[in-house]
Amino acid sequence: MRTQVAIIGAGPAGLTLAHLLQRRGIETVVLESHARQHVETRVRAGILEHATVETLRDLGLAVRLDQEGLEHRGVELRFDGRGHRIAFDQLVGRSIWVYGQHEVVKDLVAARVESGHPMLFEAEAISLDGVDSASPAVRYRQNGAEQSVTCDFVAGCDGFHGVARSAMPPSTLREYTHEYPFGWVGILAAVAPSTDELIYASHTRGFALHSLRSPELSRLYLQCEPNDTIGQWPDRRIWDELHTRFECPGWSLAEGPVLEKNITIMRSYVAEPMQHGRLYLAGDAAHIVPPTGAKGLNLAVADVRVLARGLVEYYATGDTNTLDTYTQTCLLRVWKVMHFSAWMTSMLHRFPGDSDGTERRLQLAQLDYVTSSEAAATALAEQYTGLP
Repeated sequence: MRTQVAIIGAGPAGLTLAHLLQRRGIETVVLESHARQHVETRVRAGILEHATVETLRDLGLAVRLDQEGLEHRGVELRFDGRGHRIAFDQLVGRSIWVYGQHEVVKDLVAARVESGHPMLFEAEAISLDGVDSASPAVRYRQNGAEQSVTCDFVAGCDGFHGVARSAMPPSTLREYTHEYPFGWVGILAAVAPSTDELIYASHTRGFALHSLRSPELSRLYLQCEPNDTIGQWPDRRIWDELHTRFECPGWSLAEGPVLEKNITIMRSYVAEPMQHGRLYLAGDAAHIVPPTGAKGLNLAVADVRVLARGLVEYYATGDTNTLDTYTQTCLLRVWKVMHFSAWMTSMLHRFPGDSDGTERRLQLAQLDYVTSSEAAATALAEQYTGLP
């Protein structure tokens, strides 16, 4: 098989890139190691930045998003039993949308399939050849047989554990990793949300987040120990802890059947550079952010907007400047987003070793400043809704 751009991975990064290139007449093949049902049902984050929504609308892929998504014009920071609203619309004139990542993927997959352009499920990329040449190839396994697709460029959008990053020369790859001393217990509950907007709660017992998935589904998270197992968190314990951490006069948390629950490990990771030869990394293949700032999907879409712009320029004019500077352009955003996510995480979570309460006092001082200073609140709103 021969194409112009081989895209490894049918997540938000790979599929958005495919649609951005498709509308400009650039041929692509999308390879996905899992079955279609798997990619359309794996639950991930569900907060979309303003620019991500505008990208989907521009592609004509936001019909369900506009019908079923929940627009949020602010979030609440809750601490010391009091809630404080950060009004995005008033501070920066933007909003965010709550719409599950798997729903985004469903929309992107359906549109790709309808277009008739190649999209191969259960096609596991196993190696990349010739990324230093003008004609690299991706070898993949499908239905027990090994095949290959030859191309001009390879987009590695296959996640943290994918094959693309392993094709980067070890001598040129620098990796930055940080493991946080806690995790998150996450549940999806069949109960109407107890809030109209996200609540980020900082409590002496740890962090909690009340998110939403639909008018009938609530997504909630609790800080836990990094080595906890989900078996240590029966439903009753989860609900009791949520009640404690969200406690606020005049407000109550509604309970419902727990449909799903899992534990997420908190870490950050950045790979530099994000390109080598004709190979370009995007999304989780290049970076992982702690979920506190809700940036993973949005950062992936930002990457492929840059990559698509570079590829369009190359095929239209032969100019490689945007492709040549892909890493530098993307990392300007990546490290700012890493900083924002780390800042939100450190401000809201309970850290071990705070025996005399110093860290807690510093957190409360920061939270009070953010919620009482328009300048500080604006900085949070600008970054949460998405940098330019």
